Amino acid sequence: MSALTTSSLAPLVVRDLTVAYGRRTVLDGIDLVAPPGRRIGLIGENGAGKSTLLRAVTGDLPAIAQVTGTIEPPADLAFLTQEPPFADADTIADVLATALLPLREAVAAVERLADRLDDPAVADQYAAALELALAHDAWDADRRALLAAEQLGLDHLAPDRRVGSLSGGQRTRLALATLMTRRPQCLLLDEPTNHLDDEAVALLAAFLRELPGVVVLTSHDRVLLDEVCTDLVDLDPVGMGTDGRGGRRHGGGWTAYAAARAAARRRWEETYAQQQEELERLREAARIDKGAVAPGRGPRDNDKFIHAFKGANVDRALARRKRDAERRLEEAERSQVRRPPVPLRLATGLTAGGAGSARAVTVRDLAVAGRLRLPVLDLAAGEHLLVTGANGSGKSTLLGVLSGRIAPTSGDVWIGAQRVAELTQDPLFPDLTATAQATYERSVGPDLAVRRPLRDLGLLHPREHPKPVVLLSVGQRRRLALAIAVATEPDLLLLDEPTNHLSLALVTELEEAIGTSPGTIVLASHDRWLRRRWAAATLALG
Repeated sequence: MSALTTSSLAPLVVRDLTVAYGRRTVLDGIDLVAPPGRRIGLIGENGAGKSTLLRAVTGDLPAIAQVTGTIEPPADLAFLTQEPPFADADTIADVLATALLPLREAVAAVERLADRLDDPAVADQYAAALELALAHDAWDADRRALLAAEQLGLDHLAPDRRVGSLSGGQRTRLALATLMTRRPQCLLLDEPTNHLDDEAVALLAAFLRELPGVVVLTSHDRVLLDEVCTDLVDLDPVGMGTDGRGGRRHGGGWTAYAAARAAARRRWEETYAQQQEELERLREAARIDKGAVAPGRGPRDNDKFIHAFKGANVDRALARRKRDAERRLEEAERSQVRRPPVPLRLATGLTAGGAGSARAVTVRDLAVAGRLRLPVLDLAAGEHLLVTGANGSGKSTLLGVLSGRIAPTSGDVWIGAQRVAELTQDPLFPDLTATAQATYERSVGPDLAVRRPLRDLGLLHPREHPKPVVLLSVGQRRRLALAIAVATEPDLLLLDEPTNHLSLALVTELEEAIGTSPGTIVLASHDRWLRRRWAAATLALG
């Protein structure tokens, strides 16, 4: 039997959705229509409300959220969160069986009711069971479950292994296996490529492209946005909109969107400049005086009556011109576009160059028990190195050893750099109640905080500086940690998945800064966009 076509599936419809927490509005008047067969990527700066929109659709917002608007999701909806919500005590077999259960029940119901279709009530039950089974290709579900487990590298794990013992990558793979088994009619995904290697991401992309229903996802994976998405919706568009006419939606993937957004920004800046010139001209016109209307001489003795008569005409002409100029000025001021805000830009170099020895890193026969083996590594001062490899291959461990955070089991590690800074995947801050500004000052020291203020680095918006760290988003915490790392201008900078949780605009600037930094950089990343464009040395682990 064949699955249902897209014409028989329901769309996802969101109308005028607003979500607020007290006086803070996260989403304001969002409209979104996602027809079956469309794969929509949600993009925007950190804090723009991408995850909030997905959770609003699923009804999974906190009780304190103030929500207005209407949401009409398809009845068969699944949500892949950044942290799959499996119970630690469940086994792999339990999770897969739960995904298979409704499909097996639908097939059993179809077979059980097939011989009783003369009864109208039974016929309705049969139709409902058949529709469910067809929509999910239920007869093939068990085979899909086995194939998904094998393709995702879960087949070597014992079925009775507890979910709590799995790594983040394994939990994400397990969640993906359940979705590939279930084939929901509406699928929401929040950063689905986190913790996945290239093979798993390719499998995910193929699955999403083949899914006949609605797909809405958030992702910082620009390659995934290019390969999968039919549309992008910008929750933080520039002043004239993503399309240059105030709209948020762009048909196409990341590459085309990035060009369209840059063009829209240029049009916004040009329109603003032209409007300001016109406003100044109208303001000048509104300031006209009588001399501008009838310049020249005063009245002659024998011409005072004529001059008085003409003067009255001049006054009336002046009044008309002033009223006309003031009216046009009022209209222009009312319709003008707002001033383009200065975008948050990386306003600092990442490293200093030329300090220390000519060799920044020397490694011989390095071993960290159960985590990493590396026979040799030599890095000259100023060299850039990209470290790649599957999850668990030791990328983060290597950076931890080079920073001195992790002690090797055996081998020799010599660091010639004078100043070393590390950005870890999950930055730890000593006091989450301290403000971002106070955390920065405490981390870099009061003298350096004065010489290189946080506001001058261009990494964290000034409005976030007085916020406690606990109230910062994951991306904002990463920006703060990166600011702390680069403030000292290290000559050896260690970056572990630096593009994770950062806005796509800042990621682009970060990549450009890495390419031009004079110091030594060791970077570990799964980011396929970054890796495909990397021009320096590469070390593959595992």
